[in-house]
Formats: sequence, C-alpha cells, structure tokens
Amino acid sequence: MIAVLALVAGVVLGLLVSPQVPELLQPYLPIAVVAALDAVFGGLRARLDGIFDAKVFVVSFVSNVVTAALVVLLGDQLGVGTQLSTAVVVVLGIRIFGNAAAIRRHLFGA
Repeated sequence: MIAVLALVAGVVLGLLVSPQVPELLQPYLPIAVVAALDAVFGGLRARLDGIFDAKVFVVSFVSNVVTAALVVLLGDQLGVGTQLSTAVVVVLGIRIFGNAAAIRRHLFGA
C-alpha cells in the first residue's frame, strides 16, 4: 500500500513541479526508462511465480539502469552511440516482451 501511495505522490509531484531533464542527460533518459521497465516486468513475473525478493528487485532495477546508461555512454565516447542505444533497446525489449508473455500465460493460462 505504501508503494502505491508513493507512486501516486510521485506522479502528482511530477505534474505539479514539471521537472526539466538537463540537456546532458537527455540521451540517457529513454534508455533508463526502458531498463527500469525491464526490471518492473521482471519483478512482476517473479511475484506471480512466487519467487519475488525485494532486495533482488532493487538491485536489478538499479543495475539495469546504470548498466544501460554506461553502455550508451561508452557508445557516445566511441562515436557509435546510436547503434549501442538501439542494441540496448532491442535487448531490453526482448526481455520485456518475454516477461510480458510469461505474465500473460500465468494470468490467462494461454
């Protein structure tokens, strides 16, 4: 229940304050969001499978976001930022859809 209240409070605060992302960080935000979604879908799948662990979820969430951002940063430093960004999105997208399929099978049995 606390998590839901915190989520609602965060959304309301974000709408009221209208935060601006610094221009330096803007290329990394979409990658961080996709990495966070991967962790969320993985956590939901683990919860439905009965193996959810909050510590593992937090570590997965943070490490996914940091690793994805570092890969994109490395790509920028090497001059191939767009290609590595695309690769990160593809890999995380495959994981997200795999988890979504497992969640669907668990919920609907199909």
